[in-house]
Amino acid sequence: MVTPRGLVALLLLLLASGEEKSTEKPTEEPRNVCRKHNNEDYYEASSLEDKAECFTKCGQPESDSCDVENLQRYWLNYETHLVEKSLSETVNMSFVKALVRNFRTDTPEDLIFSLQPTQIPRQVAKDEDKPPDRVRLPKSLFGALPGNRSVVRLAVTVLDIGPGNIFKGPRLSQEDGSSVLNNHLVGLRVGHTPVTRLAEPLEITFSHQRLPPNMTVTCVFWDVTKRPILDRATVQALKHISQAGCGVSMVFLAFTIALYVALRLSRQRFKSEDAPKIHVSLSASLFLLNLVFFVNVGRGSGVSDAACWARGAVLHYFLLCVFTWMGLEAFHLHLLVIKVFNTYFGHYFLKLSLVGWGLPALMVIGTGSANSYGLYAIHDQENRTSLELCWFREGRAVPALYATVHGYFFTTFLFSAVVLGLVAWKIFTLSSATVGKEKGQNWKGVLTVLGLSSLVGVTWGLAVLTPLGLSTVYLFTFLNSLQGVFIFCWFAILYFPGQSTAAPSSGTARVDQTHSVSHG
Repeated sequence: MVTPRGLVALLLLLLASGEEKSTEKPTEEPRNVCRKHNNEDYYEASSLEDKAECFTKCGQPESDSCDVENLQRYWLNYETHLVEKSLSETVNMSFVKALVRNFRTDTPEDLIFSLQPTQIPRQVAKDEDKPPDRVRLPKSLFGALPGNRSVVRLAVTVLDIGPGNIFKGPRLSQEDGSSVLNNHLVGLRVGHTPVTRLAEPLEITFSHQRLPPNMTVTCVFWDVTKRPILDRATVQALKHISQAGCGVSMVFLAFTIALYVALRLSRQRFKSEDAPKIHVSLSASLFLLNLVFFVNVGRGSGVSDAACWARGAVLHYFLLCVFTWMGLEAFHLHLLVIKVFNTYFGHYFLKLSLVGWGLPALMVIGTGSANSYGLYAIHDQENRTSLELCWFREGRAVPALYATVHGYFFTTFLFSAVVLGLVAWKIFTLSSATVGKEKGQNWKGVLTVLGLSSLVGVTWGLAVLTPLGLSTVYLFTFLNSLQGVFIFCWFAILYFPGQSTAAPSSGTARVDQTHSVSHG
C-alpha cells in the first residue's frame, strides 16, 4: 500500500481544485453542510449553527449524511480562529460557550476555569471553591511554551453536541450496554503552537448526576493525529514544483506528438510501426493529465458538488490512462524482447487502444456510480486546510481509492518493473557477449535502460520510498512532473534525424523499431 506521505505526494502531483461556473440551472441535490468542507475563515453565526445541527446526524455507522472527520476539523479550526483572529473575549451561543483572553506566561499560580455548559467559561479565583466541572492549567504549562513571549492568548470552549452519538463511534456502538453520559466537548487552545511533554498534567474534571451501576467510566477524545504530515509551506512548494514541471512536460509532450505526425507524413514505413504509436498514446495521456492539473491547480475550491464530481472523475480517468499506457509499454517490450517468436496479433494497436482508453473509462464509470468523487482536503499539523482538491471523497470512497488507484498502480508498476529488469538483463548479457568488439557498449546499455524506464513509469515507484524523508517527496514530485521531457528525449534520439543512425548493437533499435508483432 502507498503510505500516507506517499499518497499525499501522489495527489500533489495531480492537484485538481478550481472554480467553475455553469450556465445551466443547478439540478443537484441541496448542499449538505454536514459533508461539505467549509472555509476555515467562515465562522459566522449561521455557519456555526449549521455545523452544530450536524451533531445529531453523525456517529451512526450506517449514516452517510455526515462526515465525522470534517465536523471534527471544523471545530478544531474554530478554536484556532478564536485564538488568532477573534476580537471578542466571549462567545455566548446556545450550543457553544467560549472565553478568549490574554494571560501572562509568568503566572505565579495554576489557572482554573469553570466548564458549565450553560455558562461562559470563567476563571475561578484562588480563594473560591472549585466548581464540579472545571479545567486546571498548571503554571508550568505557560513556562514550557516555545519562544520568549510574555503574553499568550488562551481560548477555553465548551461545546454541547446534544443527544447525538458522535462520541460513541462504530466500535462502542457495537458493544452491548455502552452509553454516553455527557455530550460536552471541552476545547483548549494556547497560543499558536502545539504544547507537548508537559512536566505536570492538565486536568479536566466532569461531574455526572446519575452514574449507572457496575459501569466503567472513561473520557473520549477526538483523534487530532489523523492528518497528513505535510505542512502548508511544503504543500505550496510541491505545488509550484509540479506546476513548473507539468508546464515544461506539456511543451515537450506536444513536441513529441508533433514530431510523430511529421515523421508519419514523411516516412511511409513509419506508418506501420506500432512502437511509435504506443509512445505517442502515452504522450497524449500524459499531456491531458498535465493539462487537467495545470488548468485547475491553485484555483478556489468553491465549486458545486456536481462540478467537483466531474473534475474528480476526469482527473481519475486520465491518471488511469497514464498507468494503463505505461503498462502497455511494458507489455510491448515483453513481446519484442522476451517473447520474440510467435507474437502475431491481428489489429494489434487497435486492441491496445481499446485497453488503454477503454479500461480506465469502465473503472471511472463504476467508481462514479458509487458517488466516490468529491472534495478532498489536505491538512497540516495545525489541522488547517493546506489544500483542497476534487478527488475521492473521504469516508466511504476510501476502498474505491485503494482499489482503483493504489492497487491498479502497484499492479502495473510491478509488471513494468519485472519486464524492465528482464530487458536490462538481456541487454547487458548481449553486451557481455560482444565485449571488445564495440567501445562504449555498457554505456549504451545503461542509456537504453534509462530511456525505457521513462516509458514504463519506473520513477512512479518512488512513492513507496517517500516515508524515508521529505527529500524523497521532492524527488518524486520533480521526476514525475518531468516525465514528458524524458519521453521526448527518448523519442527524438530513436527516430530523428534518421533511423539509420539509431541502430546500436545493444538492441535499442530492435526494442523500439521492430514491428513484426502486428499486421493490420
